[in-house]
Amino acid sequence: MLARRWNQTKGKVQILSETTDEPLTLAGALCGVCWGADTTNPEKNFKRGLDCLRSGHGRVLEYPQIYMILDGWSARVIREFTRHLGGAPTYLQASTRYIDYNDFKYFIPPAIQNIEEAKQIYIDCMNNTMKTIQNLETEFNIKREDTANLLPLGMETKIVYRTNLRMLIDMAKVRKCTRAYHEFRELFKAIEDSLCVYSDEWEYLIKEEHIFKTKCEILNYCNETYGCGKYPKREEVINA
Repeated sequence: MLARRWNQTKGKVQILSETTDEPLTLAGALCGVCWGADTTNPEKNFKRGLDCLRSGHGRVLEYPQIYMILDGWSARVIREFTRHLGGAPTYLQASTRYIDYNDFKYFIPPAIQNIEEAKQIYIDCMNNTMKTIQNLETEFNIKREDTANLLPLGMETKIVYRTNLRMLIDMAKVRKCTRAYHEFRELFKAIEDSLCVYSDEWEYLIKEEHIFKTKCEILNYCNETYGCGKYPKREEVINA
């Protein structure tokens, strides 16, 4: 029988050294050029960047870059993650053509993990998939690039991702919502935690300025067709 390869822990987020150390200071220095301001003073640059953030001048927030490696998250959630294309992010993903996935690791959602019979059915399906891939490659000499079509969305994957502050703020508006998929919410929380460790300015932005908010927290109402009930619907606010 094939070894059980499911993931019982959260995936990892590694912030790379290429990431901007002082996002607000950088933003303030760059927008100061447009204003003809003194950009040699870091404190003034910081205050200017903070003013841009609080005033909603988001264009300059595209300059602070975030480079990270996301490892151990499901292919499904990474597929959704890379759909956020604002600010021209880019990414590289682990290849299904060249990497051997005969014994891949995979994610089990908590709803299945907590029911022993359901979990066993899930595991058996994953093991059968692994066995099928192995048989096709060893007995029929089918190339890996073709057997990879059997790989499930629950399989763990790894990407190198570059994005910017403005895009992450935009992503938070919908992906931190209580109705977003639970693994995506965990992924975003891991990104926040990793950025807080990376530098003081990132920690300030996240813990003091609370930059990563859902739409409802910003609007004080829910503009989704189906809300969670935490905030009143837009129509209710207008009628009131």
